[in-house]
Amino acid sequence: MVTVLLSLGSNQGDRIKQCRGAIEHIKERFPAEIKKVSSFYETQAMGPADQKDYINMALEIQTDLPPMSLLRAIREVETLMGRRKLVKWGSRDIDIDILLYDDLVMRSDNLTIPHLLMHERMFVLEPLAEIVPNVVHPLTKKTISQMAKKCKDPLWVKKLDIK
Repeated sequence: MVTVLLSLGSNQGDRIKQCRGAIEHIKERFPAEIKKVSSFYETQAMGPADQKDYINMALEIQTDLPPMSLLRAIREVETLMGRRKLVKWGSRDIDIDILLYDDLVMRSDNLTIPHLLMHERMFVLEPLAEIVPNVVHPLTKKTISQMAKKCKDPLWVKKLDIK
């Protein structure tokens, strides 16, 4: 089994319901065990200015799926939940990203691990720091907490008091 960190986000419809729905689909459809789930974080949208703010969160899972199979499973969940990629950084019903896959470093046309920009995005780092503060990024060699403290992302992130 490998440990995988995922980022979930939504800014369409009932954003919290969308994230909860994605977690349920992961539980039902993946050969994976969800180990940790972060709180919900409301975050300023990046990209087109006319978007609603996002709800973001992070998951730690354990799975036997190889990276590309995991990516296919994630894309199936996103499609099932109505995701359509129309505009880069545009509104999304659900967005699920593979951030880390143990300490694997890989780059292909469809998947880059670690996620290319995770260390620059507070909406990724804040939820991760809540659940896995001491995990070390395989390229920067810094912990999630260290990266969060040094992140210069100008977008605001607010932890929500929702269970």
